[in-house]
Amino acid sequence: MKSIAKLAAAMVILAGSATSALAATGIREDNSGIVVWAFLGLCGLIVMAQLVPAILVLFGIVKGVASEKQELAEEKVQ
Repeated sequence: MKSIAKLAAAMVILAGSATSALAATGIREDNSGIVVWAFLGLCGLIVMAQLVPAILVLFGIVKGVASEKQELAEEKVQ
């Protein structure tokens, strides 16, 4: 029983000391200038420029798959 109490006390001490190490020290300052924000904006524009054609291709694939099923159904009926 004493060994369990010693183990529990050691765990409490260890956990108590670990929590203070995980705490933040203060407020983080953001020293990013206009050049950094312009670069991030350019990156966003590039991503958006690549998403538009990708979405159009996706719609084309869905439309193609859906029209194939309709054509096959019409052929089976005739």
